[in-house]
Amino acid sequence: MKYENALTPNDKQMKEFTEGDIDTPIYMVNLLKFKEKAVYEDGRKTNLSGEEAYAIYGIEVIEHLKKIGGEPIFSGVVSRLMLGEVEKLWDWIAIVKYPSRKTMLEMILNPDYLESEKHRSAGLDGQLNIETKDF
Repeated sequence: MKYENALTPNDKQMKEFTEGDIDTPIYMVNLLKFKEKAVYEDGRKTNLSGEEAYAIYGIEVIEHLKKIGGEPIFSGVVSRLMLGEVEKLWDWIAIVKYPSRKTMLEMILNPDYLESEKHRSAGLDGQLNIETKDF
């Protein structure tokens, strides 16, 4: 199985995200891999690790989630692989509940969120997002 960490969805993924059932609640499973040292696009100097920069984003995103009725469900440090095989493990996992794809999209396009997202991009080497729904 091939996998590729990324920071943003590709065009096909984004198109599919906005099609079909956009009103049902979703749980987004985030597998997170951090940079050793945070790197900000605006070139600011920082001594933050990738994990520390992402932690700033993590605190701020809770407020953005509240505005759309979303909520963090779980986050934790990945400690080991119990089953299967991958070349490198992710660093953290986070699960977030969104009222719908539509509300998630509204959040990630909001200018206030985009300001917080700078810490996410600075800290992440990449991630996998896996959309899930209740049965």
